Amino acid sequence: MKNALRELLVERRLDLVRERALETRRVLGTLLSLTYDADPLIAWRAVEAMGEAAEALADGHRHYVREHLRRLFWLITEESGAICWRAPEGMAEVVRRRPDLFGEYVPIVAHLLVEMAEEDLQHFRPGILWAMGRLGPLAADVMADVGDRVLAALDHGDAQVRGMAVWCLGEVGRASALAGRHDLASDRGEVILFHEGTLRRTTVAGLLSEAVHGVTPEG
Repeated sequence: MKNALRELLVERRLDLVRERALETRRVLGTLLSLTYDADPLIAWRAVEAMGEAAEALADGHRHYVREHLRRLFWLITEESGAICWRAPEGMAEVVRRRPDLFGEYVPIVAHLLVEMAEEDLQHFRPGILWAMGRLGPLAADVMADVGDRVLAALDHGDAQVRGMAVWCLGEVGRASALAGRHDLASDRGEVILFHEGTLRRTTVAGLLSEAVHGVTPEG
């Protein structure tokens, strides 16, 4: 099954992933294993497809999907013995599809910024920020608890973190927090953003322009 699903991810046939999930729930677990793929695009598309598969299963197998979310959360911890570096992204992708069923995981994802040890956040911070941005307006209410951590990420030494913080603020409706950040407007640090099935190379400044003006710069 793994090889067949990987081929579907290569072609980005999310419709066929959805059909396969309805045939066998094990698709969710197989997609999880594909988030470890050596090809970053395949790993990211596995995250994307996880949301598609979970949405297909949610009504008939909601408890199974909920167990999958619990497993993703467990795989963030060292105690799991097999850390999944894209677990926050996977959780967000599932939850955003069916917030009516799994909305309690919105604050769980966001609070990782507060509850996780700094040594772990070094690895997870960009992904958590992406996850919050992917949740969009669903994450707006938790910004009161974690907003200071998102704002602090704007000054992080890693351009990927700065860029994801900018993107996150734009997606959750807090672009106003970026006003006056002229340092970021000239920040040419490279950022890789997964969006609509592709990995796009851009810059912190480019993401700031998109967040504030809603314009995707050329180049």
